[in-house]
Amino acid sequence: MIKTVATEPYLDQKPGTSGLRKKVRVFQQPNYAENFVQSVFDALGDEKTRQTLVIGGDGRFLNREVIQVAIRMAAANGFARVVVGQGGILSTPAASNVIRQRKAMGGLVLSASHNPGGPGEDFGIKYNISNGGPAPEKVTDAIHANTRTINRWLTVEADDIDLDTLGEVTVGGMTVEVIDSVTDYAALMESLFDFAAIRAAVAGGFTMSFDAMSAVTGPYATEILENRLGFAKGTVRNGTPLPDFGGHHPDPNLVHAKELYDRMMASDAPDFGAASDGDGDRNLIIGRGRFITPSDSLAMLAANAHLAPAYAGGLKGIARSMPTSAAADRVAEKLGIPAYETPTGWKFFGNLLDAGMATICGEESAGTGSDHVREKDGLWAVLLWLNILAVSGKSVDQIARDHWATYGRNYYARHDYEGVESERADALMADLRGKLASLPGERFAGLTVETADDFAYTDPTDQSVSRNQGIRVLFEGGSRVVFRLSGTGTSGATLRVYLERYSADQLDRETPDMLADIIAAADEIAGITRHTGRTEPDVVT
Repeated sequence: MIKTVATEPYLDQKPGTSGLRKKVRVFQQPNYAENFVQSVFDALGDEKTRQTLVIGGDGRFLNREVIQVAIRMAAANGFARVVVGQGGILSTPAASNVIRQRKAMGGLVLSASHNPGGPGEDFGIKYNISNGGPAPEKVTDAIHANTRTINRWLTVEADDIDLDTLGEVTVGGMTVEVIDSVTDYAALMESLFDFAAIRAAVAGGFTMSFDAMSAVTGPYATEILENRLGFAKGTVRNGTPLPDFGGHHPDPNLVHAKELYDRMMASDAPDFGAASDGDGDRNLIIGRGRFITPSDSLAMLAANAHLAPAYAGGLKGIARSMPTSAAADRVAEKLGIPAYETPTGWKFFGNLLDAGMATICGEESAGTGSDHVREKDGLWAVLLWLNILAVSGKSVDQIARDHWATYGRNYYARHDYEGVESERADALMADLRGKLASLPGERFAGLTVETADDFAYTDPTDQSVSRNQGIRVLFEGGSRVVFRLSGTGTSGATLRVYLERYSADQLDRETPDMLADIIAAADEIAGITRHTGRTEPDVVT
């Protein structure tokens, strides 16, 4: 029997680039999660009736509770079937794969990605559409509009289901299927890559270390790396997903994955090191003695993708987010294929992938993927690296050096100023926008500004326009700095400053040395210290 529960709107439920993210205590408010889920279902209209919905998350605190609520609400809202990952677990790329395989209407992905988890930390909900990718703005705008006027949500009276037992049960007349979270995804990976070549390399002594960061990729990595590819037991570290990620921050960068970095810089390091994040869509790549930036990783994967069976026929195009370095553009030019520069957000890549205009996409924030799903995919990137290393017989360091010798090197870093008061961050960006027209020709820290703009993107698939996507300042000689406020945090604002310098011949310099004048210019142009009170970033990637 359908039950109608009266409610009132919460006015802070505007979805960001990856859904709604708030502190756990916010989601624990009466009707808070229910309001947002109902607003999603209402945005889908009558089309949802008799459709399939996928539900899963990264296992963080509150994951199981919200899944049970969402199942009952789905039954009340007319869905015919819910497919849920065993234990409530589905990595974001695995969820995308299930949506596509099951021809589902869409899916609820419960995650705050790389943000910390636990009772005092973060939770999130986002809706993915039928192509497996994040909802476009027209859908998220409709969801947001509903959150501001909602006055009821629907559910059925039913007990919680057993999320840990595979099989089918009925809830309010709706079928709920609990599936193995790992098998379908592992089979997809085996169809893309040369597992035989990787197994042969492992049998020949090739070693690696994978840090799952006590997050969702642990079960996937264990099945693929240890069980199917033959890496030694213990290759996957921190492989059990924990509600609080073991008290650590599940972001695969050099700050939060320092243990892996130190291991890979040691004299007895394995051949290859990698990590993934809270929901499995990001990656960190480190060879013995060589860290690969996400921007370089995208370019190197694209340049060598033909060594993997799925990409042996070539790429249709390469897409990168605007803040990501231009290294991938040089690969596209050499391959004679299009290069696309999009706003941040995987939904923009999804349009290009659906249209068959791109094959490999990537973001500087450690997200890389291809047309196999409509999300970035951390393990996919790790496996493509393993495929390239196994077939080429080269080390990570040699792949990098050969690449730079061919294309030149884009020295690159991202400085994050986290938890900045929103008013201060907004004032900084407003001041920047106000001076854009006067910047060309000005000199800062010895660099002359060539152009400056507020990035706008016209989507070639539907001609839609996205404005105010980040401020770009380009200097004479090819260097640049980009300023952008991130939409992935849950409190305050994160100011991201992206710094880049291209060199055709200085290929083995230290990145901080190559970027020193650009860092100084960025502060002088934007008044970072003056506006934020910060003298240095919280995180450098």
